Amino acid sequence: MKPAFSVIFLTTLIGAGQGLFLALFTQQSYALFDLLPHQDARFYGWGALLALLFTMAGLVASFFHLGRPERSWRSAAQWRTSWLSREVIVLPAFMGMLFLYGASHLSGLDPVLVKLPSGLGINATVILGGIATILSFALFVSTGMIYACLRFLQEWNSPLTVINFILLGGASGFTLATLYAAIVAPTQTGFFGGWAIIITLLGLLGRGSSLWRNARLRPKSTMQTAIGIKHPRIVQTAQGAMGGSFNTREFFHGKSESFLSRMKVGFLLLAFTLPLLLLIAGLSQPGVWILGMAFILQYTGLLAERWFFFAEANHPQNYYYQKIS
Repeated sequence: MKPAFSVIFLTTLIGAGQGLFLALFTQQSYALFDLLPHQDARFYGWGALLALLFTMAGLVASFFHLGRPERSWRSAAQWRTSWLSREVIVLPAFMGMLFLYGASHLSGLDPVLVKLPSGLGINATVILGGIATILSFALFVSTGMIYACLRFLQEWNSPLTVINFILLGGASGFTLATLYAAIVAPTQTGFFGGWAIIITLLGLLGRGSSLWRNARLRPKSTMQTAIGIKHPRIVQTAQGAMGGSFNTREFFHGKSESFLSRMKVGFLLLAFTLPLLLLIAGLSQPGVWILGMAFILQYTGLLAERWFFFAEANHPQNYYYQKIS
């Protein structure tokens, strides 16, 4: 398939925003049970604002993918059957809850709403954070299922697609949270950095599994099924047009196999290997610039990974056109 940069930025930006929020709320949940030190409300408030900025940037990027942006509201009409419609509904809902979560922290309007039998008080931000967490995972699933539900694209039609959206978004978000903590709450850098390393390793395992799976797929379509002729030997000698066509432009990336191989090695290094080394170095010898470089390299690698994700999917029509572009 032809990668669309608007969708690449949409999915990676909102993934980082979701991951950052989940990192912040995880720390707050630990602190609620006195497993970690309680942080100032501004730590969560400004962190939530940063996460909201990432999701807003992703939303802006999505509009460049629309032929008629003024009709974008119609994309939510098929929510009963369309994962895209569900994503369109869940994204603003998550952003709204994320805003309330951050605003509640920054404004100080965080009353105790529920008192547990143990005497533990559940504040408004905990309730808001819990709802935003559910919406965040619903958004991950909705975004991933847009691609995983397409049975004719074997590379995407796998549970690994959804799992990798969750893990890669979480990895970039926790790495960003590590950098954020190093700047405003250095005592929490180890907590976020440790989780960033774990989730990045899980992301490497998940993405490596999908690469291994996809390399062993066997196409269900052939030249014979493409044109409905059962002759054992069919060779295409012409595309059927003097130049390119919509099919060859929109359903094939136009790059060589060697380019794809270099891209795969590049995103594995940038999204996983180098960030892991920098995170370990940044935790053993604290340095904001090291953690900042870890996030920048990882996000750059995830852009390359998402490009490869789209390019890797081989549309059945390419067996007819034989990747002519």
